[in-house]
Amino acid sequence: MHPAVRRLHDQAEEDWQAFWARAAGMIHWFRPWERVFEWDPPGFRWFIGGETNLAYNAVDLHVQRGRAGQAALIYVNERGERRVLTYAQLHHGVKAVARALRGLGVGRGDRVAIYMPTTPEAIMTMLACARIGAIHLVVFAGFGADALAERMRLSGARLLVTADVTWRKGRTVELLSIARSAVAQAPVERVVVFRRSADAPSLSGRELDWEAFLAGGAGQPDHVEPMEANEPAYILATSGTTAKPKLAVHSHGAYQVGIRAGAEWLYGLKPEDVWWSTSDIGWVVGHSYIVYAPLLTGCTTIAYEGALDYPAPETVYRIIEENGVTGVFTAPTAVRLLMRYGTAPARAHDLSSVQRVFCAGEVLNIPAWEWLQREVFQNRVPVIDHWWQTETGGPVIGNPYGVGLLPIKPGSAGIPLPGMAAEVRTLDGRRCEPGERGIVVLTRPFPSLTPTIWGEPERYGKEYWQRIPGVYFTGDSGYMDEDGYFFFAGRADEIIQVAGHRIGTIEVETAFLHHPDVAEAGVTGRPDELRGEVISAFVVLREGRQPSDELRRELVETVRRHLGPVAVIGDVNFVTGLPKTRSGKIMRRVLKAVVLDRDPGDISTIEDEGSVEEARAAWEEMKAQLEASEGGR
Repeated sequence: MHPAVRRLHDQAEEDWQAFWARAAGMIHWFRPWERVFEWDPPGFRWFIGGETNLAYNAVDLHVQRGRAGQAALIYVNERGERRVLTYAQLHHGVKAVARALRGLGVGRGDRVAIYMPTTPEAIMTMLACARIGAIHLVVFAGFGADALAERMRLSGARLLVTADVTWRKGRTVELLSIARSAVAQAPVERVVVFRRSADAPSLSGRELDWEAFLAGGAGQPDHVEPMEANEPAYILATSGTTAKPKLAVHSHGAYQVGIRAGAEWLYGLKPEDVWWSTSDIGWVVGHSYIVYAPLLTGCTTIAYEGALDYPAPETVYRIIEENGVTGVFTAPTAVRLLMRYGTAPARAHDLSSVQRVFCAGEVLNIPAWEWLQREVFQNRVPVIDHWWQTETGGPVIGNPYGVGLLPIKPGSAGIPLPGMAAEVRTLDGRRCEPGERGIVVLTRPFPSLTPTIWGEPERYGKEYWQRIPGVYFTGDSGYMDEDGYFFFAGRADEIIQVAGHRIGTIEVETAFLHHPDVAEAGVTGRPDELRGEVISAFVVLREGRQPSDELRRELVETVRRHLGPVAVIGDVNFVTGLPKTRSGKIMRRVLKAVVLDRDPGDISTIEDEGSVEEARAAWEEMKAQLEASEGGR
């Protein structure tokens, strides 16, 4: 292990509370804390009595320290539009929105729902809420009315800030009509509308346009509210791939300490960086590493609105070249999307500014890592996988690039970062041996870990700290090798059991990706009389490749070659797209529902509802072939 990494790990294990107290010294406090940590299981508090403000540290401090003219935010969209805001301009905008919020009577502790694309106005609204002590709830501007209404109801939002439209793949998405339907189900007091289109609809009733909203702040104060370290800055719903969403709570002080440390230790963020996280502000990655941590660091952060492959596959590479991007944080889904188009778009652009690339969201399959590491970046920079969740607020397991890069093991998310304590355990709580599969758990809190679920403290304890008593249950399965590297196999409830053998969905999907014609694969188990379960696969081919029975046989053989005869493929279904959440995660429970001929349940978070019907049609065709084959024997 790199000596600097070893030193930080040793310090954390020696006295983990003192370790985090030192990390807290990296941020500005209006008032120092009285006690570092209190734990009343399952809840806990950090830096008790300390006062700070997330937005003040992200914006005001840089202006005060003479960096007002540095670019803080670069906004780019798929239509080719671009805006640059310096720290001074961002500061001015945040104060204007803060006054406007106060003009509507919004204050400390009030919840504000934000249903907007990744734009400067949305980011200024987030920062303004934090500035005045209000709590923002950002809802991804792609969710339907029911999902938005449910989140507003759960949070008790007083105000909704939305836009009239956004654009995706050249299409205009009417956000205001969706917002109006949601407000009818979950009334809020006022709705602020940022109108962008030339034929923007007229407003009525409780609706207020952006200009009138800002004008209403005239004469209102724009001062910063000092917030106790554990007071909420925002609440954010988990991605909803399974059951009713949970609203994770993240605070001004503890969360800030955690993401600021992660920015330095994992991502190596520094003020001179031009940082691009390709996520959306509707997800935790967007909160932590488009908005808050890059601004806390004082670097330049890029906010992108639109599809990464529109209007052409070279969009990503063009943005990197035009803006001199030094650090990229993207998702494995985005990598596999770009793989479909090959390396020609990358070769046409100068990517020499890039120093490092990070991936998270799902496992970065080995073939996808190899393509990005070796073909796109030609082994010039490290491509680093890592792991975290909405609930953890920031990275937990990774390769600490900012401290000292460790050897990269393709397929592994890395090691627990300094101050983190992770293990793999069986469901009965026994610690697993190296190589033995189990549930990844966290054995103690850390500052950015959510201390509760908004309005559901009992659910927090039951779902996170009581599943395996005494440890935090991540819900992800995996194993740790003899060097302490973690390998994730998928969600614990997505393990496939073939003839008594447990196989992770990620492993099978990775095996499919080793075939050069495959762009993406999603798998699930389906019942089998002889083996208990066999594997049902849904495969997306790369551009220009065509489905065939011969290719189907090749894919089965590819999986068998990589995983052995235990990976019994029952069927391979060719589709043009997989059912995914709008954050890019494959909804394997939907694939399970398809092969079991069940209702897929709540799909309000799905990116493309048509993908469900396509998967169902492909499976019906395959099932007919299987039944005909069995009937002929």
